[in-house]
Amino acid sequence: MTANTPAAGRGALAGIRVIDFGQMVSAPYCAKLFSDYGADVIKVEPREGDAARSAGPFPGDLPHPEKSGLYFINNTNKRGVTCDVGSAEGRDLLLRLLQQTDVLIENNLPQRMRAWALDYATLAATNPDLVVISITPFGQSGPYSGWNGYDLNAFHLSGASSRYCGRPNETPLEHGTFAADYFGAVTAAAWGLAAVYGREQAGGGQQIDVSCAEAIAATFVGGQNIGCYAQEGRFDKRTGVGMPLGAPATILPCRDGHVWMLALEPGQWNGLRKVMGDPEWASLEMFQDMYSRAQNADVIYSFIREWTMEHGKMEIMEKCQAAGCPVTAVFTIAEAAEQPHLKARDYFVDMEHPQLGRLKNLGAPFKLPASPGGPTRPAPLLGQHNADVYGELLGLSAADVRQLARRGIL
Repeated sequence: MTANTPAAGRGALAGIRVIDFGQMVSAPYCAKLFSDYGADVIKVEPREGDAARSAGPFPGDLPHPEKSGLYFINNTNKRGVTCDVGSAEGRDLLLRLLQQTDVLIENNLPQRMRAWALDYATLAATNPDLVVISITPFGQSGPYSGWNGYDLNAFHLSGASSRYCGRPNETPLEHGTFAADYFGAVTAAAWGLAAVYGREQAGGGQQIDVSCAEAIAATFVGGQNIGCYAQEGRFDKRTGVGMPLGAPATILPCRDGHVWMLALEPGQWNGLRKVMGDPEWASLEMFQDMYSRAQNADVIYSFIREWTMEHGKMEIMEKCQAAGCPVTAVFTIAEAAEQPHLKARDYFVDMEHPQLGRLKNLGAPFKLPASPGGPTRPAPLLGQHNADVYGELLGLSAADVRQLARRGIL
């Protein structure tokens, strides 16, 4: 492990140094999971900055490289430097930093890393203990490994949209932006950390090859689809809203929005009946089995909808939960941001930023009571820590750093 640094004095991962050599979402968020739990993470950006700086969203929809919400939320607790690795001097600076680093996280196409002469063989020769986490849409090998792509390309390549998004027999729908990138990032952080702590057993570092498409295929689509098709030639497709084999299991409107209702098992169904006042129709023999209810879903949903429209979603959720029926309010983003449950878990933290002022950020996504994590420092300004990092780790003077900046290296 590396020595302690100003950014690595607390948290479960204190003593680990990470270089974040990525842009946009997958690599930066993976690195954020390290930094928010105490690792010293140094973000290395090109002179023009991470592309997320121009992606927004921006306050008042006014673009500004230091005010991007996407950049801010994925880069907390990091130190930030700039470096033109396309130049010989810039590449040398990065390699010298990597000699004192435990983990490199990057999401560049393999051919781009080769063009910079930063392929894994070169990196391993520079630091045999270095763990390289490479996150790309399609992985480091295979016929698509060199393709340009983004998270939506990875998501739809996995078959997930055919399985889940849209109405039956109609065009599949897009999924939420960056889902594949975030799933790839969490996967990469877990196995990258395993590689860090497994270096003694493995005889040094290694490259973790993470395909965002495969992370989605494993988690969203799952073995019951891809695996089942490989073995038996069968697979499931999208069913629209609700579940075809059991009812009630769907989203229904209520007085102030919607609720997700799931009442399949006898205890769940009877709990729902109790909350609804045990209406006469619900006691019919044909409705006592979830499969029979599914065959009569149109009738059942019309009855339940009459009841839900008379009540608010929080009232429905709380009463159903108390009766053993898993019904959940469907929150809007604004409602989720004010949700008391998340507040009680300290999932929102207030932060100060020199350009954005005081604002809320998301707290630690995983709870470690003995060594709590989460953001305490805002995302770095472009090149904010050039003098600190290059001085501390490479012994460059302030004059050296200024000279490199004048020459376009930093």
